[in-house]
Amino acid sequence: MSVLASAALAAHTGKLDLAIRHVLAGLGHGIHAGRERGAGVEFSEYRAYAPGDEWRRVDWKLMARADRYYVREAERDSHVAVWLVLDATASMLEPSRSVEGLDKLGMARLLLGCAGAIAQRQGDAFGLLVCQGERAHFTPAARGPRQLQRVLAQLERVDAAGTLPAPEVLRASLHFARAPSVVCVASDFLDWPSPLSEAMLRLRGMRHDVRALCLQTEAEIAADFDASIAWRDPEGDKRLFRFGRDVRAGYARQREEHFEMVARQCRAHDIPYVAAPIERAPADTLRAWLRKPGRRP
Repeated sequence: MSVLASAALAAHTGKLDLAIRHVLAGLGHGIHAGRERGAGVEFSEYRAYAPGDEWRRVDWKLMARADRYYVREAERDSHVAVWLVLDATASMLEPSRSVEGLDKLGMARLLLGCAGAIAQRQGDAFGLLVCQGERAHFTPAARGPRQLQRVLAQLERVDAAGTLPAPEVLRASLHFARAPSVVCVASDFLDWPSPLSEAMLRLRGMRHDVRALCLQTEAEIAADFDASIAWRDPEGDKRLFRFGRDVRAGYARQREEHFEMVARQCRAHDIPYVAAPIERAPADTLRAWLRKPGRRP
């Protein structure tokens, strides 16, 4: 199965487990520079092995006695939580023209699911924040394989609709990141400034590690829209538009100016910013998004 086929499958059927296993095969890097096992990591308890656990954490002596696989749980002294933030507004339903069944929401769900799987693999607590409509929808942060299944189940249930929550709603929600956190935000950032961008800048001001992923379709990037099809802004203006030659150049210019401004503000606030078409191989986008700041891809 190709990487694009796995992404389309995730978007079309919600089979995130299958797509995530495919994307993460051989990826092998973490989200932050946490400490390895050894100094500063204290044993906590044993639990039964679950798919996705690292074999190096299996206690082989206990397995020989109990004839079952058990994993050593450890408490990390870094206490870094990973928060997965999803923009689930109506514009995220924009589909790819070249990959059937794939849209921006599907790719965002896949990549956030991968980030959650990596956090689970390296022993971090992680949670989910879905931004849509009148309120923010939380899956509280926790550790372990069961938490990953909770987060994936919530991602699979998400449908894109409406607009972002009001600024005061997101401001009141920032309590989720009291402890040092990595905040991974997946959006198309068509609205900037917005309640979401304001929340990102506030979190960065609170010294959290905020990372922005801007997802667009290849057609949006190239202004390659079918002029025969009427288009309506799914989140605002109800008028119909057609992308004829008379508006295409203006659209391309305004789009470039908008995203240059987004990238500039992210740089000014030390927020790593990655823009990627949803048609790109998911592993490549994930590697660029989650690499440690200052490292080359």
